[in-house]
Amino acid sequence: MAESPLLLSLLVLISLLVLIKPSHGGGIAIYWGQNGNEGTLKQTCATGKYKYVNIAFLNVFGSGQTPQINLAGHCNPASNGCAAVGPEVTFCQSLGVKVFLSLGGGIGSYSLSSASDAKDVADYLWSSFLGGKGKAKSTTTRPFGDAVLDGIDFDIEQGANPYWDDLARYLKAYSKPRRAVYLAAAPQCPFPDAFVGGAISTGLFDYVWIQFYNNPPCQYSSGNTDDILNSWNKWTTSIQARKIFLGLPAAPAAAGSGFIPAAVLNSEILPVIKKSSKYGGVMLWSKYYDDQSGYSSSIINSV
Repeated sequence: MAESPLLLSLLVLISLLVLIKPSHGGGIAIYWGQNGNEGTLKQTCATGKYKYVNIAFLNVFGSGQTPQINLAGHCNPASNGCAAVGPEVTFCQSLGVKVFLSLGGGIGSYSLSSASDAKDVADYLWSSFLGGKGKAKSTTTRPFGDAVLDGIDFDIEQGANPYWDDLARYLKAYSKPRRAVYLAAAPQCPFPDAFVGGAISTGLFDYVWIQFYNNPPCQYSSGNTDDILNSWNKWTTSIQARKIFLGLPAAPAAAGSGFIPAAVLNSEILPVIKKSSKYGGVMLWSKYYDDQSGYSSSIINSV
């Protein structure tokens, strides 16, 4: 009995669908806080372009130091001048944007001297920025008032690497079904990362936005996409994380090297990496540079 044209068409369509690899949608993560000319946190979220915002940075902490947050020209936490950021955090969250406090950065004084020290830092973060209410030994106030951040980002770029895994475990222990504590990390693209590689290997991190810049062996350069794609594949097949992001400079001036023209990213890189089930989107450094270049607007429909 001959098959009908309709049946043949359906069989061909089903065969094609089986061959097509799914493409996973994502979002843009942005770092905010290191330039007073980048607009407020509320303005950042109101653009509708970002699903995740990392407030940068808490860059002094650990080893007995009094923790200090540095938000450049935005506000002075020493005089309780950052309380106004709290309602802006809440505004962002009302739009569905997750807001993290980023630890570390390229400039600062931070380290963990022991597992006990990691516990003290975790308690401080819980009481000062997360769901605790001023119970940490080293604080009597919450820099952002009653606002409860969604989680903590590890942007550790200096010092030794012990005890960051302990900090991750202590922070994750505060996570509850009704109020999760999300963990994020921003490792350099050489695998494994020299500073937070051990922490990431715990499998506790929800978001990992890898810095594919300032690292020539694993970044885009002069029309060559092989290095960055090979590095992406290494990361996505080697770590346990809910979502992994392609971290990029938002403008050529935002990093020493590794900027990818939007047309190249949209046509040659995103279509490849979006096939990974771990694909979460693109991370950009930073809001200030994104304002200058308009980079996120050029890639948002492809991310």
